[in-house]
Amino acid sequence: MIIVYTPAGGEPEHYDARTLKVSEVSIVSRTIDQKWPAIKDGLAEDDLDAMRGIVWVIKKRSQPSLRFGEFDPGVDEMGTRLDKTEVENYVREAVAIASQDPDVTGAEIALALKGLPAVAFDPEHAEATIKKLSEDPKDSGEQPPLEETDQQSLPESSLESTSSEPSTSVSSPAA
Repeated sequence: MIIVYTPAGGEPEHYDARTLKVSEVSIVSRTIDQKWPAIKDGLAEDDLDAMRGIVWVIKKRSQPSLRFGEFDPGVDEMGTRLDKTEVENYVREAVAIASQDPDVTGAEIALALKGLPAVAFDPEHAEATIKKLSEDPKDSGEQPPLEETDQQSLPESSLESTSSEPSTSVSSPAA
């Protein structure tokens, strides 16, 4: 999760929560009186305390004397964005779930994910990921792997032998 902090009249600053050290997480946790799982969950909901704590502790790397009370951004000055890994994971999970329904097309999956680039730190990457991972196998000419139930409808000659009898094929040695 990337926290974007844009101070009034200033340039946006970006803070990657994944760069936190355990010691920094402990400091944030004690400071805002929340455990790390709650802090992480709070980021997904733009929780002001979680964002403030993380930005503050990362700022302390270059400004060690910065006190929590001295860093008090406006309520509209911070927001979160998904990093590239989070975007890829989100799209993969959405495609996997949607793929359970054979009637869902890649175009429908892409349409369902159309809002994702707006919450991504890199919208172009999000769009490319959606396009790549939601591509309908029917459109690309690829065939999905056969399921066991699909094999029942194939001609017998196309199925592998499951017999315990030794093979008499010229290409495979007899046991």
